[in-house]
Amino acid sequence: MRDTYETPFNSRYASKEMQYLFSPDKKFRTWRKLWIALAEAEQELGLDITDEQIEDLKRYADDINYDVAAAREKEVRHDVMSHVYAYGQQAQKAKPIIHLGATSCYVGDNTDLIIMYEALELIRTKLVAVIGKLAAFAEQYKDMPTLGFTHYQPAQLTTVGKRACLWLEELWMDYGELTHILETRRLRGAKGTTGTQASFMELFDQDSQKVKELDQLVARKMGYKDTYPVTGQTYPRKFDTMCLNVLSLIAQSCYKFANDLRLLQNLKEMEEPFEKSQIGSSAMAYKRNPMRSERICSLARLVLANVMNPAITASTQWFERTLDDSANKRVSVSESFLAVDGILMIMMNVTEGMVVYPKVIRAHVMSELPFMATEMIIMEEVKRGGDRQELHERIRVHSMEAARMVKQEGKPNDLIERVENDPFFKMDREELEQALEPEHFIGRAPEQVTDFLAECIKPILNANQELLDQHASLSV
Repeated sequence: MRDTYETPFNSRYASKEMQYLFSPDKKFRTWRKLWIALAEAEQELGLDITDEQIEDLKRYADDINYDVAAAREKEVRHDVMSHVYAYGQQAQKAKPIIHLGATSCYVGDNTDLIIMYEALELIRTKLVAVIGKLAAFAEQYKDMPTLGFTHYQPAQLTTVGKRACLWLEELWMDYGELTHILETRRLRGAKGTTGTQASFMELFDQDSQKVKELDQLVARKMGYKDTYPVTGQTYPRKFDTMCLNVLSLIAQSCYKFANDLRLLQNLKEMEEPFEKSQIGSSAMAYKRNPMRSERICSLARLVLANVMNPAITASTQWFERTLDDSANKRVSVSESFLAVDGILMIMMNVTEGMVVYPKVIRAHVMSELPFMATEMIIMEEVKRGGDRQELHERIRVHSMEAARMVKQEGKPNDLIERVENDPFFKMDREELEQALEPEHFIGRAPEQVTDFLAECIKPILNANQELLDQHASLSV
């Protein structure tokens, strides 16, 4: 339909898998699974529910009569009761016991939690793939000297691989936060209208132990070990904040990577992939715009802004619940997941195809290295009997003049020639050139890469080998 708004997450950015998780079909199929789990648990704990009724529920678990539910909702203006009605029209024998003792949040909130956990698992698989690709890049370039930058001004040397580890470390931190949420997952359970389980106490003749068991049994049937120990009508809305916080962390890390890559592409040191027929600009045919990295940054900003929505919602809920969370979380939570899903697919595409230009990197290093080598030259000259203070002053003057020639006249850095021609210095040309070997200025950068990959990254990759061979093709 060309005359109706369509979210670009469907047509451009998010994967089909993530789109399905937040689809109506996923939601309503999960509702029916929860109704089956509730009926089974209530039967096992002694309520008068027959095997025939449960089989009737299972028969129609995936055959949802959407037209009946939609027509009913127009009448009653209640989505849960419309689907209870529609389910009952199919599963006639089970009709009396569908949703028995439950409130709308039994299906609504437990489903929301299940979808978010499954979405986090999908995010985790793609995050691992990105970590793997970036780790391979860091290993490949761990020894290649490059200019470090502080304040976006040339600083001491680092290596291309060590810089990649700065990006990688942030993703490693994000992985830890995401894993913590998944390892402590829990459902709302069967808590009743205000979280007191009063309706279930009535059903089970005030047998508190059975009601407590019901809560846990439903969770286990849905594949979860725990439920929130106490709730109001909803699960704690702070969980939405926790989810979007970790999505924001991932977005921050990806933004940092993509922003750095955009700057490096301007320097012509590195580039994101650029396809043979890709057009960079409609006017300037020579341009190779970093559109993938720009898209990462663009989507990341949406996630960074969205994280405020659940924080405000969680802090402004009244007592056991209000409904001003619903419309907001439908958009802010789902679109944040869809955005990060899209970001990580672009990250996979970029990190497995980054292009490095060693000669440009080397030229930039050598243009700045004479300034960085001055301290080493001074130390060597002192060993040969020179006066440290006089050496410092002479090399300072030479450095200022060499910098002036570079900045004002656009000439190459001739500091080494100036030192060589100054009779006060004893080092000859060969010795000065040896002092300018970039490998002398990268410290422990290669070893840091090796240690970081071995100690922090390899355990993640070894535990997730099946996730490493993922590739992503972009829609646009």
